[in-house]
Amino acid sequence: MMSREITGHTTLTALLGSPVGHSISPAMHNAGFEALGLDYVYLAFDVGTEGLARAVDGMKVLGVRGFNLTMPDKNLMCELCDRLSPAAELAGAVNTVLNEDGVLTGYMTDGVGYMRSVKEAGYDIIGGKMTLLGAGGAATAIMIQAALDGVAEISVFNSRSPRFERAERIIGQLKEGCPCQLHLYDFSDPAVLKKEIASSDILVNGTSVGMAPNTEDCVIKDPSVFMPGLIVSDVIYNPRETRLLRMAKQAGCHTFNGMYMLLYQGAEAFKIWTGHEMPVEMIKERYFSEKE
Repeated sequence: MMSREITGHTTLTALLGSPVGHSISPAMHNAGFEALGLDYVYLAFDVGTEGLARAVDGMKVLGVRGFNLTMPDKNLMCELCDRLSPAAELAGAVNTVLNEDGVLTGYMTDGVGYMRSVKEAGYDIIGGKMTLLGAGGAATAIMIQAALDGVAEISVFNSRSPRFERAERIIGQLKEGCPCQLHLYDFSDPAVLKKEIASSDILVNGTSVGMAPNTEDCVIKDPSVFMPGLIVSDVIYNPRETRLLRMAKQAGCHTFNGMYMLLYQGAEAFKIWTGHEMPVEMIKERYFSEKE
């Protein structure tokens, strides 16, 4: 391993979002750079949507190689990129940016990361049914990738909002070239939610509800929706066990959190910036083995 000496040639990568103080992305990316002897460094900056455009201009001026976006910046970043990957364009959100001489290309790696995390947790949902809560950037990326990978049916729930209308458009586009059965429901009807979950193989919380510091919040209010054998996952990884996962586990459900989604979406970003595969087994052992 190289020493972590910062030089005049060190390449900067970063995380933008708010809050970011809890993120383990700097630790895992910097460990990957060190393991491969790459003269890169990864830092986290607390930037919300109000300051995002100015921060991105600064990234371009400084020649930053690339950066990640977390909540609440993923959707706005889509408008600030010069180019978009097909998944980012369809999702209307960006979580990874590559800067090539001031030209910004936006990617959405959350969906790939999530589907790899399902396999890592030991489950096969291809050909099955998913109920997905939320229609923001991460949730939309999960919906798109799950549909493309072969999940047979996806029921999406979101409150009536611009995101609901955007989800309608995306589902319409997906239906044109994808055999997955896609349905969009208003979150305000608990009977419909319970019915869809009852016929699902997996329930996914794709929202930020329950994330630190508001750890007692829960997107599901009625614990009777949890049936033994249902897989329940949460994109949140701080706390490691959200109230949603705690309730599901008590009802006999299989549960897993967003740790490996974070790892594998990060591995995709790492490769986009460096051209190298992230050493995920080493990073998994160092940072993830005791975090489930």
